[in-house]
Amino acid sequence: MTGNKTLGYHPGNTIIHHLSGTSKMLFFLIVSVSSMLTYDTRLIIFISICSLALIKISDIHWKDISFVIKFILFFSVLNILAVYVFQPSYGEILYGSKTVIIEGFGRFYLTLEELFYLINLCLKYFATIPLVVVFLLTTDPSEFAGSLSKIGVSYKISYAVSLALRYIPDIQEEYFSISSSQMARGYEISEKGKLRERIKGAANIVLPLILSSLDRIETISTAMELRRFGEKEKRTFYSEKPFSKLDYLTVISAFLILGMTILLSYINKGRFYNPF
Repeated sequence: MTGNKTLGYHPGNTIIHHLSGTSKMLFFLIVSVSSMLTYDTRLIIFISICSLALIKISDIHWKDISFVIKFILFFSVLNILAVYVFQPSYGEILYGSKTVIIEGFGRFYLTLEELFYLINLCLKYFATIPLVVVFLLTTDPSEFAGSLSKIGVSYKISYAVSLALRYIPDIQEEYFSISSSQMARGYEISEKGKLRERIKGAANIVLPLILSSLDRIETISTAMELRRFGEKEKRTFYSEKPFSKLDYLTVISAFLILGMTILLSYINKGRFYNPF
């Protein structure tokens, strides 16, 4: 692993590491869907606090995820800015009121309703991104594939998911290797360089990264074909973890959050919580 910048499985001895990969995946999917569906600020804050607490419980350190988190947050901020630019009055349309807090020019002004809506969008990232990080860093790909197969998922799909999880840190390592090569050739793509130089250097990384990824995929596909992968209807796994009481509790907790989402949608008469 290149430094502490790659986002892949990190062995550990925490409660989260001991959970089955399937229960973690179900919790991640159900809670992520819940946080995306609801715009009730109270529930999103609750999910965000729980998600950040899971990072602490999983013993994940900031130095291990700082690069990826900064990368994701950068595009998240761009997304929020784009939402405002394309429809700066969307908040007042949603909440049925208009409280101007910053006078702008033309159609660009900031209302309390729009700010509240954008804050909700921002909170959604705090609710979901930590879940992705916890899932990727605490889930052994081999054990996860075995767990999926055990609950009835085709072993071909299970193996494909396992390969995807294993491939994430490989792609990152390849990216850092190509970045180092580009910088050795004079392209400054670190934080010291100008924005134009960094964009140009990043563009020079994309093509080699795609070509190396395609070559790696072809190598893996050939190796699997030579081992007659997929010929049998079933297969066994060296590493699989049975469901424990904690796994069942984890899944139940996810469905409780989903139930809260549905209940609040009924109480609020829609997805949006309106404090105005």
